[in-house]
Amino acid sequence: MIRKGLEKSGGYCPCRRERIPENKCICEEFRRQIADPDFEGYCHCMLYYKSKD
Repeated sequence: MIRKGLEKSGGYCPCRRERIPENKCICEEFRRQIADPDFEGYCHCMLYYKSKD
């Protein structure tokens, strides 16, 4: 369902209302989170997951 939403939105996170570069998948929020070595979890729309390992 999320992947279909990405297709329809031109690659923008379907869970976000604003169509801005920061919301283009993989969104800026998740890129910042995965840069943190202590972060473990899903992106906002639960499409991607980052583990500590």
